[in-house]
Order: sequence, then C-alpha cells, then structure tokens
Amino acid sequence: MMWNKRELGRKIEEWLHEDVGFGDVTTMSTIPETEQGIGILYAKETGIVAGLPIAQQVFETVDPDLVFTAKVEEGASVEVGDQIAEVSGSVRSILSGERLALNLLQRLSAIATKTGEYTAAVAGTKARVVDTRKTTPGLRFLEKYAVRVGRGYNHRFALYDAVMIKDNHIKGAGGIAQAVAAARAAIPHTMTIEVEAESLGQVQEALDAGADIIMLDNMSNEQMMEAVQLIDGRALVEASGGVNLDTIGAIARTGVDIISVGALTHSVKAFDISLDLNTRKR
Repeated sequence: MMWNKRELGRKIEEWLHEDVGFGDVTTMSTIPETEQGIGILYAKETGIVAGLPIAQQVFETVDPDLVFTAKVEEGASVEVGDQIAEVSGSVRSILSGERLALNLLQRLSAIATKTGEYTAAVAGTKARVVDTRKTTPGLRFLEKYAVRVGRGYNHRFALYDAVMIKDNHIKGAGGIAQAVAAARAAIPHTMTIEVEAESLGQVQEALDAGADIIMLDNMSNEQMMEAVQLIDGRALVEASGGVNLDTIGAIARTGVDIISVGALTHSVKAFDISLDLNTRKR
C-alpha cells in the first residue's frame, strides 16, 4: 500500500460528503430501512483490477456493518462478466456508497490496465515504464498506486522528493552547469538530480555537471541511441515525449533505462464496472 489508512479515511469522508451530503434522498425515500441485500460488482470489459481495498474502505465508512468480499486479487486480470467483489448488508448503505466506490475502482483499474499495456510493450528490454506528475489533484497517491498495480513504476511523487532541472530552470539558472551546481549545494546527499536534455550537446553538459539522471526530451530514436552510447552508464537515461503504445517498443530498444508516460494517468478512460443488487438476504 502507498497510503496511510487514516489519511485515506479522511479523503473518503470528504468524497462521501460531496456525493451523499446530508443523505441519499432517493434511497431513503424508496428503500425500507431494514432491507438487506447483496451487491455484485462485475467487469464489463477486459483489464486489470485496482482499488479493491479502497472500495472496501468506502463501503465500511458508509456503514461498518457492510461486509465487502473481493472475488479476485488486487492486480488480477479479468474478462467481461467476471465478478470482482460483492458487498452485503443494508441496501440503503450499499446504494449510498455505490457511486464513490465505483468511481474509484473504475479510475484506478483504468490506470492499472493502461499501465499493463505499456509494460507489455517493453517486454524483453531493460526499460522501466514510469508515471509522471500529470495526475488528478487529490488523487495522486491512489493513481500512482494503480500504476504499481499495473506493474509499472513511479517517478518522483511531488516537487519535494527529487530535483528535476527542466528547460525553464536551465534558463533561470543561466545554464545546466549552474543549475546542477546550485541544486547540489542545496540538497541532501541522498537526493538525486535529473536534467532534461533536448540535444546531444545538452546531454554532454549534463554529464559534465554530474547529473544522476538525464532525460532525453522529444528526441528521435536515432538521437536517443547516440545519447545512450555517449552516456555509457555514467547516468540513468530517461526517455520522455512522444511516447504511446505504437512508439514505446522502439524507444525501449534504444537502450534507455526509463520511459516516462503521462498517458498512464492523464487521459485514461474509466474501466467499466457495474454493481447489480440482484440477490436478497432474508
């Protein structure tokens, strides 16, 4: 897990307040308070499931007496029609938690599924597929978790946990050497410095400055191969820009160590999951 359960609980309380507010008027006015039932969650497409522990916490926050049972393991591959989980107890409670639980499951499963597609495309190479900070505000910790479920890796979590010197930092500092030197003097020895390079000349500058990671920004495959040879293991090499499922295989074969993909989190389509209240407990 990449989160504190108490921290997630605070988020869930906020999200439930947004959705349920002072009460689910439709459910309260149509469903008897004593009605019990079972909600079945099932997949309506093929992919990787992520977010089952989060969905469970949503339902248990709505009503501690609800019983959530996962039917597959977190990170499992599912087909259309497969049962993912069931939740049993008060029908009112099930219906009040349904939308938030599904929204989170659908979002995280979409990210895990997309990540799985990208990691499969680099199989047989040393390249790692990593995410970016292009995440939904407030959901980054869960979205980056979903990338891990999809067998990808995380880049830095936020601006505070690693130095990444990009074009505007280089301009503001007066050059790559100046930017790296200033960062090195200011940060702990345990923190890495990454430099974005748009040309082979900048790759050499980053090497000379002692960068730990060099990001090859929007370079052609031929340029990336040259850069990998130039760097020759003296820094980790990251490829960024122009990465999609059609291009990532060739990019991986240039010899880069890391490929960052914003599409893992910024533009996925929700994974289709439904909840059917189709069995009653008597």
